[in-house]
Amino acid sequence: QVQVAESGGGSVLTGESLRLSCTVRGLHFGSYPMVWFRQSPGKEREEMACINYNAMRIHYSEFVKGRFTISRDNSKDTVYLQMNSLKPEDTAIYYCAAATIYSDTDCPATYWGQGIQVTVSS
Repeated sequence: QVQVAESGGGSVLTGESLRLSCTVRGLHFGSYPMVWFRQSPGKEREEMACINYNAMRIHYSEFVKGRFTISRDNSKDTVYLQMNSLKPEDTAIYYCAAATIYSDTDCPATYWGQGIQVTVSS
């Protein structure tokens, strides 16, 4: 059984930073692209960043490029999302997922985490 678990969310003020972590169990983590999504209140879920299995290829959505950084540690079966200069519009539930393929436009997710809340206050 595949388990995907996000951690590191919480409440911060505008301009502050958070680092989300996502640990995966039940599959060979080092073989899977990993992707972060978010869903803001009243909006559809959107992809933010994707990293291929060996971190040699990464893409970001335009709205997080330059502020958020995705990385992975295959020895720890963990992917990270470093979020800097947070804004109130970054308030959302953040989801981690394992994807079956990587592309430079999107990474179709297969195994999803439960999501974690990030709240940014002004």
